[in-house]
Amino acid sequence: MRLLVAEADASLAEFLQTRLQQEHFAVQLASTGDQISKFGEKSAFDLILLDLNLPGVPGPDYLRQLQIRWPEAPVMLLSPATSVEERVKGLDAGADDIIVKPFAWSELAARIRAVLRRRNRPAREVFQFEDLEVNRVSHEVRRAGRAVELSPKEYALLEFLLRNPGHPVTRAAIIEEVWRIHGDSITNVVDVYINYLRRKIDTRRRPPPYPNHPWCRLPNRRQPSRRLSFRSVPLFKRQDLNKEPV
Repeated sequence: MRLLVAEADASLAEFLQTRLQQEHFAVQLASTGDQISKFGEKSAFDLILLDLNLPGVPGPDYLRQLQIRWPEAPVMLLSPATSVEERVKGLDAGADDIIVKPFAWSELAARIRAVLRRRNRPAREVFQFEDLEVNRVSHEVRRAGRAVELSPKEYALLEFLLRNPGHPVTRAAIIEEVWRIHGDSITNVVDVYINYLRRKIDTRRRPPPYPNHPWCRLPNRRQPSRRLSFRSVPLFKRQDLNKEPV
């Protein structure tokens, strides 16, 4: 899931980014209202953490602008407000939740999970591909009922692929989405992480005897027109699981 953290305090923003990434969230940071405006409507977010003291943010009324731009994204306010009246004003303006600074990370994480559970329909909360299930709120991954432990980058890659089932995606697109790096100068890292996922998710497969086996096949990096997708990378195809090496 993608989160926007709009926080004026740079140290707090970096702390939140680190902890959220450890929870397998993809995080974008903004420290001013102008930086938020640079994210277009195509930059879809699953949740927004907003500091109302952000420069260029005209108080609770700013929430309406966010709701117009990203109507599906719930908004949580990070507020130093101590009075009940100020907190009520933020909630009445459209915030889905509000947490008062300073706060404990465990409470914020629990509130984020609660908001996502309330706002996400079951079809969006859980991705399923055959016997592979990915819960986007709890970040639990299961294959045939068996829990699969993934690193943050492995999880982000898996979720990105599951968000685009059957649609071709380039290595450069994966690098930009998962690693937040523009360009394709290190696209070989995608091949490495695809293999990591295969080892962890497709444990029932027998090791292929040579690299040209269908289980190992990836698009040739020398052919940029080839695209990476579920079709070109047989990562989760059931029929491959029962094949004997040839």
